Amino acid sequence: MSKRAICVGINKFANYPQFALNGCVNDAKDMAALCRNLLGFKASEVTVITDAQATKANLMAQLNAAVKDAKAGKIGYLLFSFSSHGTQMADKSGDEPDGMDEAFVPYDIAQKGNAWDPARIISDDEFHDLFQQLPENVLLEVYLDTCHSGSGLRGAEFSLNAPRPRFIAPPSGDLQGAVKQHKVRGFTLDRPPAKSKGKAAVQEVSSGKHHILWTGCRADQTSADAYFNGRYNGAFTYYFIKVMTATNNQLPRKEVIKKVRESLKGKFSQVPQLEGNATNRNSAIVY
Repeated sequence: MSKRAICVGINKFANYPQFALNGCVNDAKDMAALCRNLLGFKASEVTVITDAQATKANLMAQLNAAVKDAKAGKIGYLLFSFSSHGTQMADKSGDEPDGMDEAFVPYDIAQKGNAWDPARIISDDEFHDLFQQLPENVLLEVYLDTCHSGSGLRGAEFSLNAPRPRFIAPPSGDLQGAVKQHKVRGFTLDRPPAKSKGKAAVQEVSSGKHHILWTGCRADQTSADAYFNGRYNGAFTYYFIKVMTATNNQLPRKEVIKKVRESLKGKFSQVPQLEGNATNRNSAIVY
């Protein structure tokens, strides 16, 4: 079976030029190069989607096509990297204790009234429900260099080369019903689809035992869009690629995340996370 990598980076946002980032497109290109040069992907197996191409409709179409091929036995390993802003939106399914879904910002993000337009934003439930359709033997590796929570940043000013948090505060309508002092859960690949309940949910989530999630920060932190040696990147992506390249991909994932955290310590407050079962954490990213 073949591999598939979908690497997304969004610096510009059609309706919100004030929230432009600098390093996300570089992240996508760098992750794609890592796939080709170190992880054994053929050029034809790697898709890079940036800026105006990265509408919600196109992103979900690309992911749905990959999942369809995986279900048909054509793909054994799916890698998805996403560098952009993170945000939150009102939970409609009732599965979030804090009343808020984590959400991810495509190029065409827009409001509908005083809340995010569901057709222009990607909720964590949508990613969950899609990835849970993957066959049990398919390995899924997701890299999210975004923020999943934080304080409002509307109107914030940043100097040219200062790190910029990858977070957009939700509109006022998406904050209604949320607990003011909530504990942010953050994105995870390990819970059942939002529509699932009880015993059926437990059975469905078992299909995710080969799902691996890397995030640029904890759920209560922000991921930095930063300047390194004359070029912008996400801080997590920059150090992840640096560690992978320096070690020639010979370390297990748990040691890679440890080295990435050590590289960030003292420079950035974010603490990258790695989710997955023990077997995958103890294995290198070699296929």
